[in-house]
Amino acid sequence: MATEVITRLDPQSRAAARGWSDLTIRNLFIIPTILFLIIFNIFPLLYSLGYSFTDFRASTNAPANFVGLANYRALLNDPFIWTNFAITAKYVVVSVTGQVVVGFGVAMLLNRAIPFKGLLTTLLLLPMMLSMAVVGLFWKLLYDPSFGIINYALGLGRFEWLSNPDMALYAVAITDIWMWSPFVMLLSLAGLSAVPKHLYEAAAIDRAGPFYTFFRITLPLVAPILMIAIIFRTMEAFKTFDLAYILTSQPTTELISIRLYKMAFQEWQTGMSSALAYIMLIMVVAITNIYVKYLNKVKER
Repeated sequence: MATEVITRLDPQSRAAARGWSDLTIRNLFIIPTILFLIIFNIFPLLYSLGYSFTDFRASTNAPANFVGLANYRALLNDPFIWTNFAITAKYVVVSVTGQVVVGFGVAMLLNRAIPFKGLLTTLLLLPMMLSMAVVGLFWKLLYDPSFGIINYALGLGRFEWLSNPDMALYAVAITDIWMWSPFVMLLSLAGLSAVPKHLYEAAAIDRAGPFYTFFRITLPLVAPILMIAIIFRTMEAFKTFDLAYILTSQPTTELISIRLYKMAFQEWQTGMSSALAYIMLIMVVAITNIYVKYLNKVKER
């Protein structure tokens, strides 16, 4: 009888019945999580911050010498690093813009009564469930000038996508757009489904056209959730490494993350690469803050 009474109680009451206090529950679940975060996230972060002020090289046994801000000054005065940042900025703009246009456009098409809507939505989400390595190898075959289906479908003959310095970055961006547009589509669908129907009915009564309805009702109400999608995708695009690394090795596609990898694991400039990683982190945080401030302004309208 006592067991039956205990099973009817809520989880907190059952824990209390077993003699578990709030302090015990905190010690069992929260403290291990905090320790895990400190060991695997915060400690390496602080450790690399310390290396960014030294001339340490992981390939030698020489001790790390403190050099102050010399690594940061050298990087910020290096024109090649700024070239890498410029390539990354171009890639982020093309990739995120393409994902927003394609993702939001597909969401607009799916936000209506169509047959097999659920199946279509699920199939469209498949690309972002694949790993970057698989997507990179898959699109490398599609771009192949000899047997790639893209040249055949577009009638481009033996057009070089990945070995062409002018097209390689766009080829990587197209692949990223294909992979992550479903993410923007998913968030856009959630925003579109939340738009009150009576607004469209009122616009129809006033004989408002599709252009007016889109820019006066749909876009303003979906803008906050669309901004969240842009924030996430901008941060991810800024850090892109594997997709560009697998697809091509052109100097015009050397993103800042690839430069960081070469500096850390090919040139073994551990201290310098740690400083570059922190410069990247500061830039991503700054860009994100700009987006968040703009998002707050959009919400206040």
